[in-house]
Amino acid sequence: MTIKDDAFAFFDACESAKGWDVCKQWCHQGATFSAQCDSLAETQTLQAYTDWMGGIGDMMPDAHYEMLAFGVDEEREAVSATAIFKGTHTQDGGPVPPTGKAVSSDFTYYIQFKDGKISHMSKIWNDDFAYRQAGWG
Repeated sequence: MTIKDDAFAFFDACESAKGWDVCKQWCHQGATFSAQCDSLAETQTLQAYTDWMGGIGDMMPDAHYEMLAFGVDEEREAVSATAIFKGTHTQDGGPVPPTGKAVSSDFTYYIQFKDGKISHMSKIWNDDFAYRQAGWG
């Protein structure tokens, strides 16, 4: 497998709300996470993030993504993936009861590899905009 294949498999599992139990196969134990958005400011591990995404899938069972761009930088052992997250808040969970409102939110993952496994991921995302679409604030 290549970092492109592994990054895509990880991306798909993460965005399909599979959680850490599935996503960990492509990651170093203790892989780190960062995002410059309020809702994920305290999330520092990739395990915590993938489990958070699992919770999003629980409250938005129709959650899916539309891939916009996917690029590999072999020299830096990195992958960038830009997509649109789409889902509707129809189940319990989140800051308010189900709103029935849909979200369509752009985001980018910057995925770093070390020794063939993911060592860090950054998410670039406007959480305030997405939460307003969902009727959460």
